[in-house]
Amino acid sequence: MSITVNGIDELKKLAGSDLGTSEWIEVTQERIDTFADATGDHQWIHVDPEKAAKGPFGAPIAHGYLTLSLFIPLFTELLDVEGVSTKVNYGLNKVRFPSPVKVGSKIRLVGKLASVEDVPGGVQITVDGTIEIEGAPKPAAVLQSLSRFYA
Repeated sequence: MSITVNGIDELKKLAGSDLGTSEWIEVTQERIDTFADATGDHQWIHVDPEKAAKGPFGAPIAHGYLTLSLFIPLFTELLDVEGVSTKVNYGLNKVRFPSPVKVGSKIRLVGKLASVEDVPGGVQITVDGTIEIEGAPKPAAVLQSLSRFYA
């Protein structure tokens, strides 16, 4: 369920709040292959199901950066900021990939709006995110994302 705020002042009031949990999405071999084609990263552990089945994880796994790139569509399920002119990704403070995402796994995002800080023309938000894998003891990714919203 998405939280919708209108403008920077409402966004500031959410600082420190839990944003909730996104829906699960499946990481398919097709998604992995498409990411491999887009990035040129065709390492066998991602794109060769037969060889990967004999590898260290017993199946193909998603690229870590594919998992990271899914943060944005998962995050948009949690928070919608209206009444601003521009929204931009500003970067990451830290990212870790504690557990691989095997093909066919489902992932979701748990998010917290850690802070909202003024920047010239708008605000910068820091989101603490955990991308969970359904049924797994460790998350796929733990990250701190920075975005800017301009008035």
